[in-house]
Amino acid sequence: MPDLTTLRHMTSFSPLLPSWLLYALALLATLLLLAGLLRRARGTLWRAAAAAIVLLWLAGPERISETGQALPETAILVVDQSSSMGVGQRAAIARQAAERLQAEVAHVPGLTLRTVTVRDGHGQGTRLFAALDQAAADIPPARLAGAILLTDGQVHDTPAQVPERLHPADSGGRHTILPLHVLLAAKGEETDRRLRILQAPPYAIVGQTATLRVQVDDLGPHPDTGAEVELTLDRGGEPPLHRSVRVGQPQDITLPVTHPGPMLVGLSVSALAGEVSTANNQDVVRINGVRDRLRVLLVSGTPNQGERVWRRLLKADPSVDLVHFTILRPPDKDDGTPLSDLALIAFPVRELFQEKISQFDLIILDGFENRAILPRAYLENIARYVRDGGGLLLIGGPEFLGPGSLQDTPLGDILPAHVPAEGGLTEQRFRPALTAAGHRHPVTAGLPGGGSAPDGHDAEWGPWYRVLRTDSVHGQVLMDGPNHTPLLVLDRVDRGRVAFLLSDQIWLWSHGEGGGGPQSELLRHVSHWLMKEPELEEEQLTATITDGRIVVTRRTAAPVAPRAVTITAPDGTTHQVPLHATGIGLSQADAPATRQGIWMADDGTHRAFAAPAQDDPEEWSDLRATATVTAPLAGQTGGGVFWLGDDPDHLQLPALHPPASGRVAGSDWIGFPRRDARLITGRTASPLLPAWLVLALAASLLLTGWWREGR
Repeated sequence: MPDLTTLRHMTSFSPLLPSWLLYALALLATLLLLAGLLRRARGTLWRAAAAAIVLLWLAGPERISETGQALPETAILVVDQSSSMGVGQRAAIARQAAERLQAEVAHVPGLTLRTVTVRDGHGQGTRLFAALDQAAADIPPARLAGAILLTDGQVHDTPAQVPERLHPADSGGRHTILPLHVLLAAKGEETDRRLRILQAPPYAIVGQTATLRVQVDDLGPHPDTGAEVELTLDRGGEPPLHRSVRVGQPQDITLPVTHPGPMLVGLSVSALAGEVSTANNQDVVRINGVRDRLRVLLVSGTPNQGERVWRRLLKADPSVDLVHFTILRPPDKDDGTPLSDLALIAFPVRELFQEKISQFDLIILDGFENRAILPRAYLENIARYVRDGGGLLLIGGPEFLGPGSLQDTPLGDILPAHVPAEGGLTEQRFRPALTAAGHRHPVTAGLPGGGSAPDGHDAEWGPWYRVLRTDSVHGQVLMDGPNHTPLLVLDRVDRGRVAFLLSDQIWLWSHGEGGGGPQSELLRHVSHWLMKEPELEEEQLTATITDGRIVVTRRTAAPVAPRAVTITAPDGTTHQVPLHATGIGLSQADAPATRQGIWMADDGTHRAFAAPAQDDPEEWSDLRATATVTAPLAGQTGGGVFWLGDDPDHLQLPALHPPASGRVAGSDWIGFPRRDARLITGRTASPLLPAWLVLALAASLLLTGWWREGR
C-alpha cells in the first residue's frame, strides 16, 4: 500500500487552570445561580450564562488537526501440516491454498499476510491456536486484522471463547472482535472408524488370561451405533483370534498368555464403508508375561557354607517361593537319637517327590548324597520331571565320589557330566574362568571381572580350592577350572534343563576370598536359565522400533552367527537385511520402519516381533475432516467456514477482498475489517473560543443582566 498522508480533526480540552479550581468555580457559579433564582432576582440567568461562557473558555476547548500515514494491517495464515494432514491430498491442498492466498493478498490494499506452518504437537495433537498466539505476539493489536486456519478441522487446542489475540482492546478500553476464517482441506464432512484401547494390563500371569477393554467408534454425520464388527487379535506368530464387538460400546476381550516375556498383540477392526482412513482401525498392545510365583525346592546334604548362600539368594527374590530341607543324617546311620530330636517336621518325601513335584519350577540338589534317602522310584520321578520341562541344578562335591553318588541313580542319565570314582576330585588353588562359549552365553557373558580373553586367563575372580574332574561331558561348558577342567556345564534334556556346578566352593566369593566374585549374579542367572526366563536364552532374536527404524539384535552361543534376517512389514512386504557383529555372540541389523502395526524379523530359526509406539495418539484418534470443532468459534467472530474440495489443482478457494456493509465473509469471499491504524506525522491545535470573543460575549451577557435588573 502507498504511504498516503491523511488529515483527521478532533476536539479536545487543554484547561487554563487546574481541574480542582475549575470545579470550585463551577460550584460557586451554581450556588450563586440558585441563590438568585430563590430571590427571584432579575438578570440571574444572564449572569449565569456569562459565567458559563467564562468557565468553558477556562476549560480550554481546542480543535486538533492530525496528519499521518495509514499503516498496513497483518492477517495471520496458520497452515496445518500435522500427521493427520497426510491423509489423502490434504497436505497438498493446504500448500496450494496458502500459495494462492499469498498471491491474492498483494491485490488487497493495506493488508499483509503472515504465514505460519504447524507440524506435529509432540504428543498433544494439533495446536493451531498456540501457533496463532505466538505469531501475533509481536504484532501491535491495532494492526492485527484477523486470522485464517488452513486445516482438516482437527484442532486440539480450540478454545470455547474467542481468544485474546482476536479480541483486542483499543487505547480507550473498547474491545473489537477480529474475524477467524477456517478453510478445510476436503470436500465435506467425512466418516471414520477408530479402535480405542481403553484398558490393557502391562503384565499378565503366564497360563492365565489377560483382559483388554476396547471400544470401536464410528465417527461422522450419521454413525451406526450398535452395529456388529469383527475384531482381529494377532499375537505375533500364533494363530489370530477373532471376536465380535458392538460399535459405540466398551467391551472386554480376553486372550491367553502362553509364554513369559514380552507379548505383542495387534488389534484391528474391519473397515467402515467410505471411511477416510483405516490407519486408526488398528493398535498394538504390549503385555509382559510373568510367572505367578517361582517355586523352588532346595534339598541340601550335610550342612555347609553353600546352603547359606542359596537361602540368602532365593529368599531375597520376592518372586520365589522357597521350600528348603537339609538332610542331617542318612537313615542307615543309627546312633540311638530319637527321631523327634532330629527334625522339627518329618521330611515329606512322598509329597515332594511324587505328589507335588510337578508344581516346582526348579529343584536344587546341593551336596546331596543319596544313601537310601530317596527310593529309586522318586529319583525316576525327578528325571521324568526334568524331561517333561522342569529345571534341575546340582552342586557337586566329594559326595559324588561315594556310594550314594547321584550319577549311579536314574538321575545319571540326565546329568551333563560324569565323575570317575578314582581321581575324580582335584584339590588345588585355581581361579574360575569363562570359556569361549561362556563369553557368548547370556548366563555368563558380561559377568563382572570375567575378562574378555577366550581362554579366560584375564579373569579377576577370587580362587577356589576344590573341583570335580570329569571323564565325559555333553552340553555347554561355560566355566572351567585348573587345566581347563569343566566347572559349569549346562544341558537340555528333552523339554527340560540341567545345570551342573562341579565345585561346592562358590560360597568363597561371598566371603571376598582373593577379591571375591559375582557369586549372586552367577547363581541367579543359572537359576533363571533353568526356569526358562526369555532374556537368558542362548539363542535370541529381539527387535525394537525407535525413531522410525527397526533394530534387530541376534544373540547366539554358537561360534558362527547368522548373516542376515528377513524383515516383514505389517502389509506383508519382506526384505532381507544383513547382520553386523557388535560384540561377542552379538550382531545387529536395522532398517526403516515407519508403518503402524506389527513388524516381524526372522533369521530362519527364530522370530521376533516389534511395533512402533504411537508418538501422538491424540492426533490419530480422529482422522475425519470436519467443521464441527472450529465452526462455532469462527461463527463467534463473524468469520466464514469453507470446504476447499479434494483436488489441489481445482480448489474451491474463496476470494480475498475488502469487506463491505460491515460483513467480513460471504458465500464465496472472505475479508478483514479496516482497523484505521496510522503513524502520526504532525499535530496542530487551535482554540475553539478566542479570548476576544469570550470577553465580548461575557460583557454583553453581563450588561444584559444589569439592564434586566434595572427594570
